[in-house]
Amino acid sequence: MKPQTIQTLLDKAVSDGAAPGLTAAVLRPDGVHQFAAGVRGAADPRPMTADSVFWIASCTKAITALAAGQLVARGLLTLDAPIGDRVPGLASPKVLDGFDPDGKPRVRAASRPITLRDLLTHTSGLAYDFCSDDLTRYFAATGENLMSDPPTLVFDPGAGWQYGIGIDAAGWAIEAVTGQGLDAYFAEHILGPLGMGDTSFTPDAARSARRAGMHVRGPDGAHIPVDPFPNAPQMWGGGGLTSTAPDYLKFLAAMITDGAGVAGPDTLALLRDIQARQPAAGDLISSNPGFSHDFLPMPGIAKHWTLGFLRNAADVPGGRRAGSLAWGGIANCYYWADPASGVAGVMFAQFLPFADPRMMATFEAFEQAVYAD
Repeated sequence: MKPQTIQTLLDKAVSDGAAPGLTAAVLRPDGVHQFAAGVRGAADPRPMTADSVFWIASCTKAITALAAGQLVARGLLTLDAPIGDRVPGLASPKVLDGFDPDGKPRVRAASRPITLRDLLTHTSGLAYDFCSDDLTRYFAATGENLMSDPPTLVFDPGAGWQYGIGIDAAGWAIEAVTGQGLDAYFAEHILGPLGMGDTSFTPDAARSARRAGMHVRGPDGAHIPVDPFPNAPQMWGGGGLTSTAPDYLKFLAAMITDGAGVAGPDTLALLRDIQARQPAAGDLISSNPGFSHDFLPMPGIAKHWTLGFLRNAADVPGGRRAGSLAWGGIANCYYWADPASGVAGVMFAQFLPFADPRMMATFEAFEQAVYAD
């Protein structure tokens, strides 16, 4: 890897309009490398810096999965017991079973209870409406939403793979069995031990002063500044954290080494090993193009889900090895962690919609540069 090549790549991406600014961090056997390019925002001319703070959205999910794995190891949670025993709102889920000719939704009881394993592998039937046409249509017909109690599933637990709020629900279980909010639990058991001092649900004034601005890409391709999202702290296990690229890299380093004191061998195995083999795991087909484009990572390569990550079954040519762990966050944040090579990479931007083609191309080029001689 040639650091200057990566810096040049990021600078060019910004000048070509991929994002107002970017940060990136890389772990390789030769150490950690940090990068920044561009400015904090289209309306904020301050230079982006390696310690700029981003809403990392669904990059939160893997940290929540680690927390759940810790509690499984301690015997406080069980992967295959009904999660409704811990989260009463999940005890009697209903399933959307299609629509009548007049458009009225058909709903029935789920065929079996939801388990923690279902929640962590996105096989519970809990979906996001932005990538489920049926759920979008159902919410419009009923006035319900993602947090309705009881929730509505798009299939029976275990019957498919669909990205959704399952890991938020795992966060509720964590709070129920520990008696702590996710912020307190994460700080004590993950963020503090890993030295992730810039990662939190509620950034203080000093960290807030380093936040990158939020944007949407307009029809002409320009980045339009918008209010931060979320515009108030949210302890969502599925997407509430703010962080920096170097801070998040500390978490990924723990996942591809020895667990760094936050994950024992059994927990690491749950997070690294295949737990769900459903077809199209990791693929998102958008029903809201203003929020997300279709996301089809590593096309042509079989992908599976662990208890926290997307895992590729074959090497990516010129990039990550088979068995790597990956995912991202809705505001165009992306990462991978490669246990076989001891390499991990993070790239953060801050705009919608997700899976922006220019950002995806930049991230792919970044990964290729990290593995280049």
